[in-house]
Amino acid sequence: MRIIAGKHSGHPLHANPGDTTRPITDRAKQSLFDALQDCFVEQTVLDCFSGSGSMGLECLSRGAAKAIFIERDRSALKALKQNLEELNLTEKAQILPIDAYSLAPAQGSGLRTQNFFAPLTIAFIDPPYAHTDTGHHRHKVDSLLRHLATHAMVDGGILSFRHPSKVSIDPAALQVKLLRELRYGDMTISWLTKA
Repeated sequence: MRIIAGKHSGHPLHANPGDTTRPITDRAKQSLFDALQDCFVEQTVLDCFSGSGSMGLECLSRGAAKAIFIERDRSALKALKQNLEELNLTEKAQILPIDAYSLAPAQGSGLRTQNFFAPLTIAFIDPPYAHTDTGHHRHKVDSLLRHLATHAMVDGGILSFRHPSKVSIDPAALQVKLLRELRYGDMTISWLTKA
């Protein structure tokens, strides 16, 4: 796992030991960022369920002003902090060691999203694959997507939602529009924007 392009191109990234977070492949990451182009340059980005921070760090390397990382796993947080320090990007990062689902009001405390985020141009949402299936966890994923689309994004801002290709999305129920689907074998990245 490494930075693909930008100021820190080629720099290897530390991963969570015994990582179960399915780091995105270099090929898929390159394809995704080619499609995004420079929409996040000088903007604030969100890396939600960030693991060791691959997506947010890639944005910072390519010119994002700030990255907000949401991750609660201690091992992943250790790797994330190590990556930020080695790349000298600590001042451009905000780490929230919280349960990402707590951002959506339907989940417990309902933290005020506006307290954390300037309006975002791009938000990477990469929950555990098991959470994208049907049931209680899928409901929490949908609530988070709906809440971020409504309260955290600029008009036209992209929620980049990574999920198994077999998982279906109901844009109307999420109050979003489906802009694009990027498929890489059994993984799909769906771009959503607020309706």
